[in-house]
Amino acid sequence: MVSTPPASRPSPAIVRGARVLVVEARYYDELADELLAGAQAALDAAEAEATVVTVPGALEIPAAIAILIEAAARAGQPYDAAVALGCVIRGETGHYDIVAGESARALMDLSVARLLPLGNGILTVETEAQAFARARVSEMNKGGGAAEAALAVLALKRAAAAAPVGED
Repeated sequence: MVSTPPASRPSPAIVRGARVLVVEARYYDELADELLAGAQAALDAAEAEATVVTVPGALEIPAAIAILIEAAARAGQPYDAAVALGCVIRGETGHYDIVAGESARALMDLSVARLLPLGNGILTVETEAQAFARARVSEMNKGGGAAEAALAVLALKRAAAAAPVGED
């Protein structure tokens, strides 16, 4: 059994130097700026190295992450974790449900299949006001939270890898 602290913020020593891929959807530029600022601050605080890539919308994020983590691994420079940032605001059609559900499903599938620590910072909200409240670093800071979540799972992954086999 691996024993790790229950804190939501990983120990900086465990994740220091981590290579983190951040893929952001810029469909809503001002919201994207806030999400990225929060994520970047969290990664900087953990002394992680971030590579930021921009895609048009939330549906493109999972494919971009899959493509880029595969390319980095082939190049011998694998990413340790990934962070997805974007926003889906409900409109008048059912498109919201497709984008919100399919992007979340694809990110979860990708994370589990590749054992990739992945923070999902794609906001799914009813209104722009809700989105800004969640995105702003000075308010809910969901971009920072997504980066911290990815780093927390990375810390768990590293602790598990370092644990002696058969030890309780």
